Amino acid sequence: MDTGLQGKQALVCAASKGLGKACAQALAAEGVNLTLVARTPGPLSETAQEIRERYGVEVREVAIDITTPEGVDAAISAFPAIDILVTNAGGPPPGDFRDWDREAWHKAVDANMLTPIELMKRAVDGMIERGFGRIVNITSGAVKAPIAVLGLSNGARSGLTGFVAGLARETVAHNVTINNLLPGPFETDRLEQVFKGEAKRRNISPEEAREQRRNNHPAKRFGQPEEFGSACVFLCSAHSGFITGQNLLLDGGAYPGTF
Repeated sequence: MDTGLQGKQALVCAASKGLGKACAQALAAEGVNLTLVARTPGPLSETAQEIRERYGVEVREVAIDITTPEGVDAAISAFPAIDILVTNAGGPPPGDFRDWDREAWHKAVDANMLTPIELMKRAVDGMIERGFGRIVNITSGAVKAPIAVLGLSNGARSGLTGFVAGLARETVAHNVTINNLLPGPFETDRLEQVFKGEAKRRNISPEEAREQRRNNHPAKRFGQPEEFGSACVFLCSAHSGFITGQNLLLDGGAYPGTF
């Protein structure tokens, strides 16, 4: 299937590893030129060079904290005419809500709600003017089925979900869609953090937490980042113009509900 993305420009956040990197690679495979953002220069440069060599697309690197106003400015300035925006930020640490102070909540909301909204604000009008735009927010399966130890993430990402639900209905008439991808357990560093938090809460080892989670999962495995990247590409493609304001859950059937 021709995705219609050849030559488009994408900004991908938290792109040096994990699901952000998977999305960047999948978009590059479709001929999309990239601006990659991550905090740490070393891994970011390695990812950028890997993508250049493998796919032959143009790749810009912006090593900065995207959750700051300076970070947003730098990311947008690298290539202002963005056709595709993939927002993403490392999830807040797991734990017990009794231990979280106001600063912890402010950091979670800044990273997982306010920063994506600011990026959308900076990108969406240009997309409307050009008659094409795809915005994909990487949130979490915990938005659909909250996980107790991920309360910071549950709250902040749910706020973003509510905001997107309104904005997405205003932009779709201009062929600008906004959707959310909700990952369940994928083989990433983030998953290991979850296992460590669960192990501490239940007084077991992280390995035991992993094995129990895997055995109790309907798929009997965890997702591969490449699978996630493919879903991102479809939502960014020319074929997804009638899909907006949706929350696509990629969890291998872990969520037991009908809706």
